[in-house]
Amino acid sequence: MTRIAVMSGKGGTGKTTAVASMAWYSQGMVLADCDVDAANLALTMNGQVRTKNDYNGALRATIDPKLCVECGKCEDACIFDAISDFKVSAIHCEGCGACKIVCPVGAVTMGLSKSGEIFVLDTDRGPMAYAELQPGESNSGKLVTIVRNLADDLAESDGLDVVLIDGPPGTGCPAIASITGVDLILAITEPSRSGEHDLLRLVELAQHFSIPICVAVNKWDLHQGMTREIEESCRKQGVIVVGRVPYDANVNEAIKAMRPLPSMFPQSPAALEFHRIWKEVSSRAIARKGSGVIMQMD
Repeated sequence: MTRIAVMSGKGGTGKTTAVASMAWYSQGMVLADCDVDAANLALTMNGQVRTKNDYNGALRATIDPKLCVECGKCEDACIFDAISDFKVSAIHCEGCGACKIVCPVGAVTMGLSKSGEIFVLDTDRGPMAYAELQPGESNSGKLVTIVRNLADDLAESDGLDVVLIDGPPGTGCPAIASITGVDLILAITEPSRSGEHDLLRLVELAQHFSIPICVAVNKWDLHQGMTREIEESCRKQGVIVVGRVPYDANVNEAIKAMRPLPSMFPQSPAALEFHRIWKEVSSRAIARKGSGVIMQMD
């Protein structure tokens, strides 16, 4: 099984547009939207929900009113101000358990509560696993791992060889969970100073874990000088730039219609470049599986 993660150092670089476009050129794969804090790939792929399950990942305190003697020790111990009138606010409770420790009568219990939902979607390009974390919830890295495992299970059960991951932006815990064990990272960046800065942080992360990484510059022609600077920075890091996606007004039309770009504008400049990038990235992932950082090639 080949696993490819499409990542970005920052949000708004066009990562999900790239994933949806590349998936369109596949005859069958498993998609995994690991941006659990803001999962948007399902909006574009227009599939049918196969399964939907609760994700119980948040530890919360509960006070049993039948046992509570209203001594107030739990409220005094809570540094998050989550307890008022001997009731626990699910929004404010961080699950630290201090209230349970100080309760003299054992009226406080700790347990997992719903903090999101996990979905399997059937699309015309293959099954898709994704999750939606409720606003304000934590443990997104743990939920990403669940989505990753679910995608692998779907690949095995449906007899598919490729898992394409739409990862979260940044270099934090959710990003690390998204790239763990993948065969190749495709980093989508933009020609801006912040785009270059955050890209290099992502490259550093990939190299730390010895995961092959390559780069595509989206809307490269909006700042050609910055694009050349990014390419030079990549060259110095030994990372190949596999593509330059031009600015294409058709992308906005596809986004408004909530469809993959190639499904509406197959001959548009951006769609053709995404197709070329996908052919190169997928072949590199298969050929160089587990080989380390992808180096510049002739």
